[in-house]
Amino acid sequence: MSLLHQDAPEETDDAARGEAFTKGSSHVVWASLAAAIIVTISIAAFVMAGEKPPAATGEIVRVWAHPMHVETSGLDANGAPMPKQSFDQVLVFLQVRLHNQSKSPLFLHQVVTNATMGEGIRSSYAASAADFDRTFVVYPGLTIGHGKALPIEATLDPGQTMEGEIVSSFKMSKQEWEARKGLSFTFAFRYQPNLVLESKAAVTEQ
Repeated sequence: MSLLHQDAPEETDDAARGEAFTKGSSHVVWASLAAAIIVTISIAAFVMAGEKPPAATGEIVRVWAHPMHVETSGLDANGAPMPKQSFDQVLVFLQVRLHNQSKSPLFLHQVVTNATMGEGIRSSYAASAADFDRTFVVYPGLTIGHGKALPIEATLDPGQTMEGEIVSSFKMSKQEWEARKGLSFTFAFRYQPNLVLESKAAVTEQ
C-alpha cells in the first residue's frame, strides 16, 4: 500500500474530528445563551418582586395664578424712606390632596413649585402656612378663595389623607408666565423619595 493511500484515512479522521468539535462548540454557545436568558429573566423577576409602591400619592385639585405688578411703598420696616422698587410677580396657588399609603408616618418638610420655561426650569419654595394666610392680608385685592393652608412641616400617619393649599411666587411678567411649557410641584418627604405631581389641567388666572 502506498503512502498516499495510508494518509487518506488520517485526513478523513481529522475532518470528522473537526466537524464533531464544531458541533460541540455550537451546543456550548446555545447552552450559554439559554443560561444568560434565564439569569436575565430571574434578575428582572427579583427586581420587580422587590419594588414597592410609593409611600405617598397625591392629587392636584386646582391651580390658580395671579399675575400682578408690584410697587414698594418707599418705606422700610422702621418707616424710614427708601427708594421705591417695582417688579412683575406671579402668585401661584395650589390646592392639593396628599395620601400616605405606607405603614409608617411620612414627614413632609418642603414643597417646591417648578415652572418650565424656554430657558429651563424656575423653582420657587412654597410659603409657610403663616405666610400663606398673610398673603391675603398683604394683597387684599385677591379674588382667590382663602382656603386652609397646607402645613409645609406636616406628618401624615399611615392611611391618612391631608388636603390644603400653598402659594409660591415667581418674579416674572404675565407674558412670561403664559409662555411657560410646563408646571409641576415637588413634595419632599424625609427618608422617602420626592413626590412630583405634574399639572396637566388648565391653570385658572385670577
